[in-house]
Amino acid sequence: MIKNDTWIIELANKGMIAPFEPKLVRRVEELAVISYGLSSFGYDIRLSPLEFRIFRHIPGTVVDPKNFNPDNLEPTPLHTDENGSYFILPAHSYGLGVALERLQVPDNITVLCIGKSSYARVGIIANLTPAEAGWRGHLTLEFSNSSSADCRIYANEGCCQLLFLEGDPCSISYETRQGKYQDQPQQVVFSRV
Repeated sequence: MIKNDTWIIELANKGMIAPFEPKLVRRVEELAVISYGLSSFGYDIRLSPLEFRIFRHIPGTVVDPKNFNPDNLEPTPLHTDENGSYFILPAHSYGLGVALERLQVPDNITVLCIGKSSYARVGIIANLTPAEAGWRGHLTLEFSNSSSADCRIYANEGCCQLLFLEGDPCSISYETRQGKYQDQPQQVVFSRV
């Protein structure tokens, strides 16, 4: 069953999401923002301003998830103007960011992370994997720009929505099996095998 706002508040108060915003925020002071915080059946997380990396096409280079070379990703600068702080994801490219919020997933919950319509409508696809039962840390966020134009991705604003699905407690959680992405810091974590 998908969990609602009442349940999310209760678990967030026990440390499931930090920092936690108990309402959907659409404005900060006078600035319109891409919404973040609590919604009816989910939670919109924010993109951290600390880091964003972009895959660059280097002829002859092959990206290997089993033997990942961090040199395949370039850091991109954080820009700021009257609309907020943002990273630029070039046309037809792929980038990695990190969630501002830290999660601590209960043993009977799996978290699905999906894109937001504000980004989907400009060609940004969020390609995110689930946070399994017992997982902790800051999610590494994956974005693809399918449009033919460079696009902004705003830091400190909503970038993805989390959906919390409850099941019977599992016999072996992500924590129990000592998953390789446990306790991710607030920085991009590269592919591990």
